Amino acid sequence: MLRTRDWIVRSTATPRRWLSPVTEVTSGAAVAVALVTLVGGLVGWRFGWLELLLGFWLGLALLAVCALFVLGRHQLSARFDLGRDRVVVGERANGAIFVSNGSRRRSLPVTIELPVGRGSAAFHVPSLKVGDEREELFAIPTQRRAIIPVGPVLSVRSDPFALFRREQPLTEDHLLYVHPRTVRIESSATGLIRDLEGQTVRKLSNSDVAFHALRPYVPGDDRRYIHWKSTARTGTLMVRQFEETRRSHLLVALSTRLDDYGSDEEFEVAVSVAGSLGVQCLGEGQTLSGSTSTRRLRTPTVQQWLDQLSGVEYEPTSPRLSELVRRLVREVSGASVAVLVCGSLVDPTELRRARRFLPVDVRTIVVQARPGGETSVHPVGDLDIAVLGDLDDLAPTMRRLAS
Repeated sequence: MLRTRDWIVRSTATPRRWLSPVTEVTSGAAVAVALVTLVGGLVGWRFGWLELLLGFWLGLALLAVCALFVLGRHQLSARFDLGRDRVVVGERANGAIFVSNGSRRRSLPVTIELPVGRGSAAFHVPSLKVGDEREELFAIPTQRRAIIPVGPVLSVRSDPFALFRREQPLTEDHLLYVHPRTVRIESSATGLIRDLEGQTVRKLSNSDVAFHALRPYVPGDDRRYIHWKSTARTGTLMVRQFEETRRSHLLVALSTRLDDYGSDEEFEVAVSVAGSLGVQCLGEGQTLSGSTSTRRLRTPTVQQWLDQLSGVEYEPTSPRLSELVRRLVREVSGASVAVLVCGSLVDPTELRRARRFLPVDVRTIVVQARPGGETSVHPVGDLDIAVLGDLDDLAPTMRRLAS
C-alpha cells in the first residue's frame, strides 16, 4: 500500500507542479462548481436540454468572473511589530501592522490577515495612494501558557463567493512565548543553602572547610590537619575530620504524566512552581538542572528556562515519577537539592520509591500542587512533602523547609 502511494506521489509530482498556480488559489467550492457545470453541460448536450446548457454557460461565466478577482500582482508591502514577544500568562500582547503602497500607482482595496495560532485576524485596508502607509493595531489575549505562532502577515484576494483565494505573505512569522506565572522566593530558601561555601552533607572528608570532629591519626593522613593541643592532652596523634560541603546545585524534576494530575489547574500550578524555582536559582548564579518526564530542559538563562516551560504539555505515555528520577540520577551528577514537582494524584508510595533512587546526601523535597487545598508540610522519613494550595504559598513554604 505504501509503495503504491509513493509511486502515485512520484508520478504526479510534475503535473502537480505545473498546476500549482491554479490549485493553490482554487477552493473546494470552485472544484464542485466546475464539476457540476461540466456534468450539466455534457448531459444537456447529449439530451438536448437547453436549461442544462444554459446552466453550463452561466457556470463558466461565474468561474471566469470570480477568477478575475485574484489576477494581477500584489502592490503592498508590510512591516510587523509584535512589541514584546514574551509575556506572562494573563497579559495582552500588543502589536501593530504597517501596510504601505510602494508601487507606482494607487493600490486596490485588500484584506490583510494575521494568523495567530489556530485562528486569524482580518483587517480591511482601503485603497492607498502611492507612498501612503496604514497602521493596524491588534492585541492578543493570553489566557493560557503556550508558544503561539504569529504571522506571517498575508495579503488576501478573494471573490465574493469565496471560490478563489490568493494569499501572499508580506512578512516573516514570529513566535509569541506566554510564560508561566512565577513568584519570588527568598535567596535563603532557593536550594536551601545556608552559607557561601555550600551545604554540608552527610559525607565525611579528610579535607574541607566544615569541621566535624577529631579522630586518631591514620598513616597517610595529611599532617597539616593534626590537632596538636588534643595530641598533647591525650598523648595520641589526633587529626581533624571534616564534613564535605557542596556547592548549590538544584535539580527540578517536573512530572508531565497525565495521570499525576487531577485537573488542568493543578498542572499549571506545578509548571509555575518549577518556573519560580528555576528563575530564583539562575538569578543567583547557582547551578540548575531541569527535566520533564521525558526530556531534559536547557538551563543557560532565565529566559530560555521560561521559554521551554511555555511549551510544556501533558505527556500521556510518560513514565512514573520514580522512573523519571531513576533516569535523572544517571544523567545528572552533583545535585545538592532535588525538588520533585507533581500533582495531587501521586500516592506516597510512589514518592518514597522515587526518593530511594536519589543519593542519601541529596536533600529531597516533593511539591504537590493542589489548588484550593490547604498548604502543608510534613516529613516522611528523609523526604519532605509540601502540599501547595496556592502558588503564592510557595515562598513561605520554602522558608519553612529551609528553617
